[in-house]
Amino acid sequence: MTDIFIVKWIFAFSPILTVLVLMIFKNWSGSRAGAAGWFVALITAALVFGAHPKLIAYSQMKGVLLSLNVLYIIWTALLLYNVVNETGAIKAIGIGIQRFSGDKSIQIVIFGWIFASFLQGVAGYGVPIAVVAPLLVGLGFSPVVAVAVPAIGHSWSVTFGSMGASFQALMAVTGLEFSYLAPWSAALLGIATFLCGIFAVHVYGGWKMVKHSLIAILIIGTAMAGTQYALAVSGMWTLGGFGASLAGLCTSLAVAKFRIYNQTSPSQIQSEMGLWWALSAYFILILIASCGVMIPSVKAFLGQVKLTFAFPEIISLKGWVTKAGKGQAINIFGHGGALLLYSSIISFMVYRSKGFYKPQAVKTILQKTVKSGVPTSLGIVSMVCFAMIMDHCQMIYTLAEGISRAFGSIYPLVSPWIGLLGAFMTGSNTNSNVVFGVLQQETAQLAGFSAALILAAQTTGGALGSMIAPAKILVGCSTVGLSGKEGPVLKATLRYGLVITGIIGIVTILAVWVG
Repeated sequence: MTDIFIVKWIFAFSPILTVLVLMIFKNWSGSRAGAAGWFVALITAALVFGAHPKLIAYSQMKGVLLSLNVLYIIWTALLLYNVVNETGAIKAIGIGIQRFSGDKSIQIVIFGWIFASFLQGVAGYGVPIAVVAPLLVGLGFSPVVAVAVPAIGHSWSVTFGSMGASFQALMAVTGLEFSYLAPWSAALLGIATFLCGIFAVHVYGGWKMVKHSLIAILIIGTAMAGTQYALAVSGMWTLGGFGASLAGLCTSLAVAKFRIYNQTSPSQIQSEMGLWWALSAYFILILIASCGVMIPSVKAFLGQVKLTFAFPEIISLKGWVTKAGKGQAINIFGHGGALLLYSSIISFMVYRSKGFYKPQAVKTILQKTVKSGVPTSLGIVSMVCFAMIMDHCQMIYTLAEGISRAFGSIYPLVSPWIGLLGAFMTGSNTNSNVVFGVLQQETAQLAGFSAALILAAQTTGGALGSMIAPAKILVGCSTVGLSGKEGPVLKATLRYGLVITGIIGIVTILAVWVG
């Protein structure tokens, strides 16, 4: 690489470096660090990458539209949490699960790995972390661990979760069929399944707890990875994440009865609410989300109204072209946020009919939702908007191009890192696949690598990026009282995300050498 390109690459990396340094080393909140990253991206884009006022304006409009997709989830997830928590249900769930199994590793496996992945399968977009984190707090885990565990645990299911939205994006931008892409994608994600389970346990109890829970992880992981592979390669990839995690849930019921894990808590703490009533809101969520996503007639009915805008072609002063097209569409009534809203309303009515609420519960629920939602929303908008500036003036592409140039013949080793980078920037594996899918495909073809393998590494890295994406971490922190204190969570998840991505990179290059 030339000296000029290296300098250009450093400038392109500066907004990301700003966010990482401020959140990890200075303990800045996600909203403050995101604003700082946005400012650095804006100045760098204008001075180095040829951004002009029109480019900046359109990129920010797209960023706001994309943010609304995420915020729809965040606010309704917060609403559902407060609807449940105000009844005392979170405490009741904690007591009930401890009676079912007092083994902490099994609690992490069931909630942080399997149930979080199930929610990714039926909803996605931050729901797994937002819903599971407060449940783990109710079980006695610290808020930092409660957010980190589902962030790590659900990542393997992102590509084929949300009805395969990320995989659909990969097929769309590359023009390749599922039959070509699915085998390698499902294989690498299958490896990630076990690693996410192992490290979800490790973040709480270290290697001693991993050793204790290894039998459960191997059995359940085999069920989930195997089911996902079978569904993906058979053409039912839209059900890959959902079906795999459902298989995991069923398997975990049997595994939890193993003598080594069948520990009941001697706690004498009693709850005024039964476990099944406490869990009823989540049963309602599963039912509504499943119907809204999996029943074609219901999905079509709810998807009739969509909010979207058409954007013109934009060319930077340096000649970088952003093609004309529509921004991120918001499915008003069929969105994951809408499904959460329906679940919140119905759950509130059910709980109120049973007399679980105190007077003025509605006011308290709304106040708590707004208090948590506002700072989180500011962080999300700033993060996404500075990512859109970088995308529209070649900064993200420059980062990926520099990585591919630097590593040459061992490019497969770093291909998942490019996917990770895209997800870190945008908070979405889908967006990562859109931004970097073609770049990875062209690089693979020019270097003589299997495009299917390199693209599998891309989407696997993008899926793993969910555990370190500030946008996703902000979602989880908002539900456990950590708004403004996201740095420790990012510090906890970052090392696991980097380790797992590194392992996937090693597997990818070994597959190239063997093949």
